Amino acid sequence: MPQSLSLLIAHIVFSTKDRAPILDASVRPALHAYLATVARNNGSECYRVGGVADHVHLAVRLSRTISVANLVEELKTSSSKWLKTQSPELVGFSWQRGYGAFSVGPSNLEDLLRYIDNQAEHHRAHNFQNEYLGFLKKYGIEYDEQYLWD
Repeated sequence: MPQSLSLLIAHIVFSTKDRAPILDASVRPALHAYLATVARNNGSECYRVGGVADHVHLAVRLSRTISVANLVEELKTSSSKWLKTQSPELVGFSWQRGYGAFSVGPSNLEDLLRYIDNQAEHHRAHNFQNEYLGFLKKYGIEYDEQYLWD
């Protein structure tokens, strides 16, 4: 086969350090646009970015030339540097060390986009930890909770 083709859609989730609710409504739209641009600059298609004060969700079609780990590293590193320039309150900003990445089939993409769009409503009833534990359970991912949160 002379051509390499792929369709890998990932739901990527990561939190602020210690889940600090530091991403207020004034910075989130610009942060989400920045993250989408970083994904696109790395050859990936970013369908959606959303989140609340303590975490973000991305729906991304991965480029066939980048790993999830490399994309997330670039997303977190560059956005952390950028956020530190946005206001004095964000000078010490950092993301959590880890992340979650979950595969999504094309037939489930619209559901994921709706889920990301409705983060504010969702988090009126569920905190980040419960949401994240739900993803791990849904996808059958084993974990040791002592290493899950930082």
